[in-house]
Amino acid sequence: MKARFIIRLCALVSFGIAIGSVTAMAQQKGLKDQLVGTWTLVSTEDTAANGTKRQPWGANPKGIHIFEAGGRYATLGGNSDRPKFKIASQPTTEELAATTRDYYANFGTWSVNEADKTLTRRYESALRTNNEGEAVKETFSLAGDALTLSRAVAGGTRNSVYRRAK
Repeated sequence: MKARFIIRLCALVSFGIAIGSVTAMAQQKGLKDQLVGTWTLVSTEDTAANGTKRQPWGANPKGIHIFEAGGRYATLGGNSDRPKFKIASQPTTEELAATTRDYYANFGTWSVNEADKTLTRRYESALRTNNEGEAVKETFSLAGDALTLSRAVAGGTRNSVYRRAK
């Protein structure tokens, strides 16, 4: 009787340990897996070498970053206070220039270097066509539902903060 009890107890404990290990492994996703999904832009701030700060997309930017598990991405966004066209169906050259100046859009492929926590995006197509074919490398940090992307820009650093879309 005691032998059967001990065997059952050992089996139960072993089962519990196995389930706990599977659960722990499922919770420990790689960095790439943690980035997969949709992120909404909260803020972007450029800091020049002299410490001067500016918000290239304004105080309340709108934007989205979508990372697919298969290695594709799309991102777009910009200043939420862009001017409207006087005639929606016939914008002037000046109106088009003004609305695209404070806006970005691109898509392509992405990869992660787990060791140095960097994200590399390769632009296949971009609003600013000179960027097509370019590879942009950014460091990133994840804290709960917050993603911060940092990269060098024209003599300084750009930090963009995103929140996981729900």
